[in-house]
Amino acid sequence: MTDVPEYVSANLASWDERAPVHAKSPSYAVEKFVSDPEFLSGVVRFDVPLLGDISGKNGIHLQCHIGTDTISLERLGATMTGLDFSPSALLEARSLAERTKLPTRFVHAEVYDAPTVLAGEEFDLVYTGIGAICWLPSIDRWAETVARLLRIGGQLFIRDGHPMLRALDDANARELVVRYPYFEQPDALVWDEPGTYVETDHVFTATIGHEWNHGLGEMITALISHGMRIDGLVEHDSVPWEALPGHMTLDDDGEFRLTSGRERLPLSFTVQATRIA
Repeated sequence: MTDVPEYVSANLASWDERAPVHAKSPSYAVEKFVSDPEFLSGVVRFDVPLLGDISGKNGIHLQCHIGTDTISLERLGATMTGLDFSPSALLEARSLAERTKLPTRFVHAEVYDAPTVLAGEEFDLVYTGIGAICWLPSIDRWAETVARLLRIGGQLFIRDGHPMLRALDDANARELVVRYPYFEQPDALVWDEPGTYVETDHVFTATIGHEWNHGLGEMITALISHGMRIDGLVEHDSVPWEALPGHMTLDDDGEFRLTSGRERLPLSFTVQATRIA
C-alpha cells in the first residue's frame, strides 16, 4: 500500500471534522438551497458574469467540499460531478443533492488522482472555487490534472484567494505586512488552527493544516506548459471571507474588501483557460 503523505493525512482529518460543522452553518445556507430551487451560493453568484452560459456542459468541480457550489453550477444548467478527498464532506454533498432532487454526482478522490479514478473521463468544464489550491503542494501537478480532465476545447474556470493576499500577515490588525512566501515552496506552511471560518461552538480536535502559496506566474506558466491557452486573468478587490481582520468591510454583495485603500491590493483572482493540445 502506498504511504499517504503527512500533509494529506493532516488536512483530511481537519476537513472531515469541519464538513458537518460547515453544513450546519448559516454561512453555507444548506436549508436555503433546499427551500429555494433557484438559490445559488455567493461564490457562484460572483462568478456568473465571467463564467457565462454553462448550460449543457459536462463539468467537474475539483475540491468541491460539501457541494454547495457544485449544486449551484448544476442549477445553472451544467451536468456536474463534484470531487473531494473527504468522505465526510461528500456525505454532506450527496445529502444536499438528494434533498434538492438534483442528479449531481460526487466522487471520492484526491485531486491529483482524479484522472485515474475517473478512468480517463473528459469534461467540457473544470471548475475550482475559493480556498482550494492552497492545500496542494504543486501547482504544476494541478495544471497537469486539469489538462488531463478536459477534452480538447474544454475550459478551466478558477477563482481563488490572490497569492499576494496569502503572503500577508493576517494576524496584524494595524498594518498590511508581507510575512509569508509568495512563490511556491517545497515545504508547507503548517498551521495549528483551533477554529474554522464559520461561527461555531464546536471544539475541534484536528487542528493541523498544511498549505502552500502559488504565484500567479507559476500558475499561468504551468497551465501553458500542459497545453492550455489563457483566455482571461482578472484580479479582484474582494474575497468572500474576512481574510485580514481589522482591515476589511463586508459589502452588500457578500464580499469583503479593504476598508480603505482598496486600490492597493488584489484579494482574489479569476483565471480562464482552454485546452488546445
